[in-house]
Amino acid sequence: MGLLKNIAGFEIYSRKQRWKLYLLGFAALIVLASLYYTDIMVRKIAHDERQRVELWADAIRKRETLLLDSERLFAVIRHEEEKRVELLTDVYARLQHEQDQDALTFYINILQSNTTIPLALTDEEGEVINLVNLDGRFAGYGEFTGELAAYFSRYPPLRFKMNGGYRYIYYQDSKVFTELREVMDDLIDSFISDIVINSANVPVIVVDSEESELIAHGNVHGVDFDDPEEVSELIQSMAGKQRYLSVNLPTYGQCYVYYTNSFLLTQLRYYPVAQFLAIGIFLFVSYMLFSIARKSEQNQVWVGMSKETAHQLGTPLSSLMAWMEILKMKGVDDDTIREMSKDVKRLENITERFSKIGASPQLVPLDINQSVREITEYMKNRTSRKISIKLAAPQKEAIVPHNPSLFGWVIENIIKNAIDAMQGTGNIYISVQDHENQVMIDISDDGKGIPPSLRKTIFNPGYTSKKSGWGLGLSLSKRIIENYHGGKLFVKDSAINSGTTFRIILLKETDQRRGRGK
Repeated sequence: MGLLKNIAGFEIYSRKQRWKLYLLGFAALIVLASLYYTDIMVRKIAHDERQRVELWADAIRKRETLLLDSERLFAVIRHEEEKRVELLTDVYARLQHEQDQDALTFYINILQSNTTIPLALTDEEGEVINLVNLDGRFAGYGEFTGELAAYFSRYPPLRFKMNGGYRYIYYQDSKVFTELREVMDDLIDSFISDIVINSANVPVIVVDSEESELIAHGNVHGVDFDDPEEVSELIQSMAGKQRYLSVNLPTYGQCYVYYTNSFLLTQLRYYPVAQFLAIGIFLFVSYMLFSIARKSEQNQVWVGMSKETAHQLGTPLSSLMAWMEILKMKGVDDDTIREMSKDVKRLENITERFSKIGASPQLVPLDINQSVREITEYMKNRTSRKISIKLAAPQKEAIVPHNPSLFGWVIENIIKNAIDAMQGTGNIYISVQDHENQVMIDISDDGKGIPPSLRKTIFNPGYTSKKSGWGLGLSLSKRIIENYHGGKLFVKDSAINSGTTFRIILLKETDQRRGRGK
């Protein structure tokens, strides 16, 4: 349908669009300001957290140095104990050959000086010859078996010859060395605890050099550490972030300490997105509620206005019918009475249309082609000869449930708008296409056309391209077709200075029943 430039109507919708853009821009500014402020907070927290992580990592490196120094000292002590055991073994071997009394005394003093290293001296048959530095639970052992053998199973025995046979010396770590080992184990455990229970409060895991074994973890949530698959996925995900420290731990060797952002920082990074979604949902729900309220209000206005219009038309219509009867009695010629009857019938039809707005119209299965022909013929007889209205409709019936009065009003409104668009001169083409499940009615003109930006606006209540128009025709037409008949009314195509085509789609009777059955 062509576009007639009406400044007042156009400005109303231009202002409406501007206000929408202003509100959208204001909402965008609020969101951007919120995102900007949140980003500043996240950056500050990330900076503080990075500083804490750096201090934590520096502390780990210092503790690692202390731990490695302790391990080296521990290794020296272990080596010295091994040398002492070898010395004691050598002393036992020399005792059988030494004849010098002073030398014998010296060797015996060496043996007696050992007050810390547990020893067990046995012969080839496993008979216990001597036990040194053992507690009372081993006092009754005559053979090197059972708990005694298990106690000395840590190191292989040292062998030497004595009195034509072999003797074996079994030894265990000294009490001092054992205590040092316990201290060393505590240091390792403390070091690992300090890694995973860190002041930076970041998720951290400790894995071996092959990244296959999880040694320790801290501040890691949502993982079942009894499930090997979840543990493996955790290691892969943390290792993939390439934030790690390499440390050497006694017993474990080289290990990797992987860490990532804290849970709080991760939450804050996603907070703007969640905030944006929450604001978007709120705005969407608010807009929908506002639209529903506005449509409900519009419906009430439509119904009230229509009922009032029908009521106001009823009184003069009754008077006109009475005056016609008086004219008949006075002998007015039949042609005049006949034409007046047509106009009165027309007024009755208009009153009926307005009275049905807001009510549930009765849809009657009728031939849609016949309904289109009737309204087309009616409009032909009431338009200028400069307007050519041509109809192409199949002769075969197309049964479509519709209300002839309201449907005719739609066709009439579209034709009137076409006439206005062509400024009283031009051609209007109406075609009816009968398909299996639906009927399509196209109404085309060769007027000025409609810009793409206004193809939906023309259906809004109050929009008009005429100085004297109310802007209700196309809006009512769309409501009649879509709300009452369950069909569709839209601009099929339009081109500036080449014309416009409106399309009406109505479902046939079988499809409407199927839709109601659903």
